[in-house]
Amino acid sequence: MKSVLVTDGHFRKTLAVVRSLGRKGISVTVGERTFLNTSFLSKYCARRLIYPSPRRSPDQFVEFLLTEIKKNRYHCLFPMEEETLLLLAKHHSEISQHTYFLGPDLKKIEFVRDKRNLIQFAEAHGIPTPKTYYSPPTVALPPWGGGEGEGYVIKPRISSGAFGIVYVKKKEDLISAYQSVHERYPFPIIQEWIPDGGGTFGFAALFDEASNIKAAFIHKKLRMYPVPGGPSTLREGVEHPQIMELGLSLLKLLNWVGVGMAEFKVDPRDGVPKLMELNPRFWGSLQLAIISGVDFPYLILRMSQGENFEPVLHYEAGKRCRWLLLGDLLHFLNHPNRFHLHPSFFHFFDPHTSDDIISKDDPLPLLGSAATLFTFLYDPEMKRFLEKR
Repeated sequence: MKSVLVTDGHFRKTLAVVRSLGRKGISVTVGERTFLNTSFLSKYCARRLIYPSPRRSPDQFVEFLLTEIKKNRYHCLFPMEEETLLLLAKHHSEISQHTYFLGPDLKKIEFVRDKRNLIQFAEAHGIPTPKTYYSPPTVALPPWGGGEGEGYVIKPRISSGAFGIVYVKKKEDLISAYQSVHERYPFPIIQEWIPDGGGTFGFAALFDEASNIKAAFIHKKLRMYPVPGGPSTLREGVEHPQIMELGLSLLKLLNWVGVGMAEFKVDPRDGVPKLMELNPRFWGSLQLAIISGVDFPYLILRMSQGENFEPVLHYEAGKRCRWLLLGDLLHFLNHPNRFHLHPSFFHFFDPHTSDDIISKDDPLPLLGSAATLFTFLYDPEMKRFLEKR
């Protein structure tokens, strides 16, 4: 029987991997630093590991994982969060002696997670981006924004999930807002605010070790939390040839290896998709890609066995996936027009919409998700994680 090791059991993307591979008869071992997590309660989780905290004890975490993969035969290793990916990428060559670990090298990960590096790289290679200002506004104000219907977005150079992002509408508020972000996230970038109306899209892709495309998928964010711009709480699989071309071009230029997800926002003023960020890891809405026919985890497992398959670039568009608890609920509670959402928040039984966590086939992860939330109330490390973000 094939077996895999998946880290970061708290997260819904981890649950997506567990369910995808477990349903195919693959033995899935899940690791997390506490038993109270979403994926441990899945019936497709064959074995559970409690490992040292990657945040508090990084050396012990790496030592634990190395010992585990040397002692037990795993066909694949799936680091799911950026923190675990960064730690394990430092030991890529040693890990690869014992299991299949597909991913970019550490320098590449660190390069793209810095938004300044990424945007400057995209600008240099003709990938459309928002207008970006790299100097503190105390030196000079950006030569755009702050007018009627315009504004600025201050972004930490390194962050994810919309944490630390501040929206500024008036030029006179820019310096104070910048200084506030700068105190927590040194030297953020300033970008023009792109109006809503064109849509926000995620381009997800998988490349082999020679940077050949093996799979790609595009989703459109229908709802997000935080509401102005954050992880999707409801999203739909779509076809978008322009974003497909831009996403493939960007990752090929980077000589990418493994999975990555680039976010584009279409500017309604000119209809051009503009690059917002690139995540060098699995993304929160992974479940939608899987149910639409692009099963990234299983494709990686096939690659680990040396299988050669044609790139998976076509899929069933129109399927939707929802993160009802708590993402979409928080969107509803924080949206000023919550009773006029389209589609309606109360559209619970749409046959074309599934849920990231809730499943009749595998119901217990919903309790595990609640247990994860409970850890934020008593666990000092989880509290610090929440405060940081």
